[in-house]
Amino acid sequence: MSEENLPYKDDTELLELFSVTKDNEILGRLLQRYTYLLLGVCMKYLNNEDEAKDAVQQVFLKVIHELPRYKVEYFKSWIYTIARNHCLMLLRLKNKMPSPLSENIASVTEDPNLEQIIQKDIQLNQLNFALDQLNDEQKLCVTLFYLKKQTYQQIAELSGFTLMQVKSFIQNGKRNLKMKLLKMQENE
Repeated sequence: MSEENLPYKDDTELLELFSVTKDNEILGRLLQRYTYLLLGVCMKYLNNEDEAKDAVQQVFLKVIHELPRYKVEYFKSWIYTIARNHCLMLLRLKNKMPSPLSENIASVTEDPNLEQIIQKDIQLNQLNFALDQLNDEQKLCVTLFYLKKQTYQQIAELSGFTLMQVKSFIQNGKRNLKMKLLKMQENE
């Protein structure tokens, strides 16, 4: 559909039209309205223009994937929440990255438990890799629940998910993590 064929002015009309037609061009027009807002949000959290631009693209992809699954009434606040949560997840994951294996080895070469330390570092790297393989919702909920020790209620408030969604994302994320870690061990 061309711009002339879309006389709809507000988000609600475009959302309704998109829900009926599933036309990505309509969704593209809606997303285009919020590009600068999202870039500003991502810059605020990430403090890096390139990372912010990448985050906006990831948010757009998430919206394209997620929007058909939800009944969104207030698109602007919904997309803002998606962007904020995505940036918070990126920041949390960035802070949880273990130091490189070589740094750990260099700092503990005199330690008699060197083998245990190396094994633990390998396991942490595997866990981080497996965590990165989860979908964004599962990754966020699992990280907040197990690593940040947040309650279901706190996670729901932070993420905008319902309590049932949080519980489901944690259960499915935990199961998927276990399967991915087992697969990694089998491939060693």
